[in-house]
Amino acid sequence: MLAKYWKKIGLVILIIACIFNIMSKLVHKLSLNKEMIASAIYTMQNQEEKKSENN
Repeated sequence: MLAKYWKKIGLVILIIACIFNIMSKLVHKLSLNKEMIASAIYTMQNQEEKKSENN
């Protein structure tokens, strides 16, 4: 019986694995607000370093 349905079983396992992968990425993703703040801080630090190098 397993030999008859192995393609369907494999497809179901693949779909479940993809769903778990997508859900784990969504759960562990940083919020957009935190990413924007981190990017702004990084940019400001680089600008300050360039100003200090020029002076």
